[in-house]
Amino acid sequence: MPEGDTIVVYTDGACLGNPGPGGWAWAVPDGAFASGAERRTTNQRMEVLAAYEAVRTNGGSLAGLPIKVVSDSTYVVNCFRDRWFEGWRRKGWTNSQRKPVANRDLWEPLVDLVEARGNVTFTWVKGHSGDPVNELVDRLAVEAAETQRSRRGDRPASLDPRPAGGKRKRPTGVAAVGNKVIEGHGLAVFGPKPPALGGYEDNATARALRRRLAEIFTAKAELHQDLVVVT
Repeated sequence: MPEGDTIVVYTDGACLGNPGPGGWAWAVPDGAFASGAERRTTNQRMEVLAAYEAVRTNGGSLAGLPIKVVSDSTYVVNCFRDRWFEGWRRKGWTNSQRKPVANRDLWEPLVDLVEARGNVTFTWVKGHSGDPVNELVDRLAVEAAETQRSRRGDRPASLDPRPAGGKRKRPTGVAAVGNKVIEGHGLAVFGPKPPALGGYEDNATARALRRRLAEIFTAKAELHQDLVVVT
């Protein structure tokens, strides 16, 4: 659904095991959608691929309408918000450990496309917080991972009802938070509530903490492609 003169598109990725069979999806609120699958992949790769497919498919030509990508992946959103790709590019697509950047084969075409269009923004949404379109793309991505089939349509997607209790059956030994698979290199984050960090509004303390966490997560992700942050 256009937001003024901007196309809003939600994206998500899923993986049943990390690595394992995965799926990606994007959806425009009350509009078109698409999903796809890969037999052996990672959750992070599916998040990046979902964003690439959303930008590639929506907005028409390079002179088309602006696009706002809404994702619950900080891996995707922070890459553009904090411009991680500029450092990767300066270093020849190597990280701080002088190792190749993970998922470069997906990041590079996505970055090139975003820069070429010049009218793409990225916004983070908290996963499983009641946003209906975030829930929709999550279910589409999980469905694609489970069935290994692609779907596409010009109208809102229809989905089979969830099993009793609202949870899909998971492969044995695959852990999940909500309906997100979390098998991988786990990193648990604990800390004080917002009032102890200056309140719920944006402030210098909270911004400094976000920057520090982003640095830690980036460094960990460079060492572990299957990093999963639980908080």
